[in-house]
Amino acid sequence: MLKQVVDGVLIHQSELLENNTVVVQGRDGVLLVDAGITGAEMTCLANDLRQLGRPVVAAFSTHPDWDHVLWHAELGEAPRYGTARCADFMQDVLSNADWKAGVAEGLPPEIAEDTPLDLYGLITGLPAETAQLPWDGPKVRIIEHPAHAQGHAALLIEERRVLIAGDMLSDVFVPMLDDTVEPIEDYLVGLELLEGVADDVDVVIPGHGSLARDEEVRARIKLDRAYVEDLRDARVSSDPRVVSPKPGWEWASDSHEGQARNLARRSQRDGTPD
Repeated sequence: MLKQVVDGVLIHQSELLENNTVVVQGRDGVLLVDAGITGAEMTCLANDLRQLGRPVVAAFSTHPDWDHVLWHAELGEAPRYGTARCADFMQDVLSNADWKAGVAEGLPPEIAEDTPLDLYGLITGLPAETAQLPWDGPKVRIIEHPAHAQGHAALLIEERRVLIAGDMLSDVFVPMLDDTVEPIEDYLVGLELLEGVADDVDVVIPGHGSLARDEEVRARIKLDRAYVEDLRDARVSSDPRVVSPKPGWEWASDSHEGQARNLARRSQRDGTPD
C-alpha cells in the first residue's frame, strides 16, 4: 500500500526488511527508487500505480545491494539508473555465468522463492559526476558518496525537501560499512555529505525503517556518526539499535558484532587502529 510522505512523494514498504520503495510523481509518470522486494510486493506496487494512472517513467537504484536492484515486469520498461560505479559493480556481477545462483543463495530464506531475479541488476550507469537525475519531474539531486557500498548515492528532491538516503540513517539498522581500504573514513565522508544538505531537508526516507522528520534528521546523522566513531575507537557501543533493538529485529545486532570483530582483526593484522 502506498503511503504519502509529502505532496508528490509516497513510499511502499516491504514487510520483511522494511525496505522503502520511493515514488516521486512527475509530469507524465513517476520515478521509482529502490523497487522491492518480493514479487508479490512489486506486483502490489504496480497495481497501486495503475490505479493512480501513473506509469513508471524512470527508476533509480541507490546502490548495488541485492534488495536495491530488483525489478518486476509489471513495473514496465522504464530506464533504470544508478551511478556509474553502481552500474559497473552490477555488470561485474552479471558477467559471471552462475550469478543467479550466487544471488539466490544470499537471499533471506523466507522470501527466496518469491524474489524475482529475471530483471535483476539491469542498471544504466549515469556519467560520472552527474549531479541531477535525467527525468521529467521535480529536480532530483544525486549525492554520490563512498559510504556503505560502491557507487552509493542519496537523492535530494529539492522542492519537496525530501532526502532519499539509501542504506543510511535507518532506525532499525546500524551503519553497515563497505569492505574498502578505509571503511570508517569512507562512512564518515558519506555522513558529512548528507549533513551538508540537512538544512534543506524536512524528511529523510531511509532504505529500511521509519521516516525521520524535522529535528530527527540531524539526530539520525548524529547517531550514525557516534556509532561509526565508536567502532573506530574500539569503544563499546551504546547505540539503541544494538542495546535495545526494535522488537523482532534482535538479529540485526549480529551485524554490529560482526563489524566490530572484523575491525579488531584488521587492527591486529595491520598493527594500527583502523
